[in-house]
Amino acid sequence: MGIEAALPVDSVLTTQLQRVMNWARRSSVWPLPFATACCGIELMATACSRFDLARFGAEVMRFSPRQADLLIVAGRVSVKMLPVLQRIYMQMTEPKWVISMGACASTGGVFDTYAVVQGVDQYIPVDVYVPGCPPRPEMLMEGIMAIQRIIDSDQIPRDPSGKRLPLDIAIAPNYEPRPQPVPVTIGLS
Repeated sequence: MGIEAALPVDSVLTTQLQRVMNWARRSSVWPLPFATACCGIELMATACSRFDLARFGAEVMRFSPRQADLLIVAGRVSVKMLPVLQRIYMQMTEPKWVISMGACASTGGVFDTYAVVQGVDQYIPVDVYVPGCPPRPEMLMEGIMAIQRIIDSDQIPRDPSGKRLPLDIAIAPNYEPRPQPVPVTIGLS
């Protein structure tokens, strides 16, 4: 039924161990959702049948940081929640990845107040920024695929001490907004 039916019984396959490890790591990215606002709804939509995040091996949402390797920060983060987010990040296993999903997680969004963190990248290293308010599920999937491409190509940036550096990838919007159905005529009489 699969490839094993086409191979002879006594076949040998050779490859590099690092490639096998990267393939397994890329094909089984387990996200931990840190969803605090409306971006969480779009995050949930990616796991539904219409978008099917399972195609990329990331359908297993883990709610224990010790079982996850991809942290998805979706929505605004308050100053009171910041220590919780940092502790979750520190408890995740290496190598770990972080996606900042939406304008609120990336820059604070419209909440320019003392109680909302103005970008989680000031406190934890962010690998991929997914823009939008809220971003479409396709854009989150593009962010996950960007991380998978980096894992597969084994181009993980490291500093001289061997610690992994953040990737700082910004995903470009993959849609064009429709024009207004009626021209806007404010102030014209």
